[in-house]
Amino acid sequence: QVQLVESGGGLVQAGGSLRLTCVASGSILSTGFMGWYRQAPGKQRELVATITRGGRTNYVDSVKGRFTISSDNAKNTVYLQMNSLKPEDTAVYYCNMQTYGLEYRISWGQGTQVTVSS
Repeated sequence: QVQLVESGGGLVQAGGSLRLTCVASGSILSTGFMGWYRQAPGKQRELVATITRGGRTNYVDSVKGRFTISSDNAKNTVYLQMNSLKPEDTAVYYCNMQTYGLEYRISWGQGTQVTVSS
């Protein structure tokens, strides 16, 4: 079994910064594709950023230039540095990760709330 635990969410004023961390634990030999998603009240979950094992990144247009995804494969950890936050970034943020161990799994974290006040 694989568990993902997110941390780093909170309340911040517009223009501020937060850094989200997601750590995977369990039966893991290696990690693959990692990503961050978010879901605002009344809206569908959307993809925010992704990173491959090789370090290739991709971002939704609304966060380009403000958010940075990174990872530490040796620590089974993915980060999301969020700068210049806007009220519209308010959402629950979820990490998603491919892992390889006793079995291949795609796992989700429990979510961490990010609230940006104007």
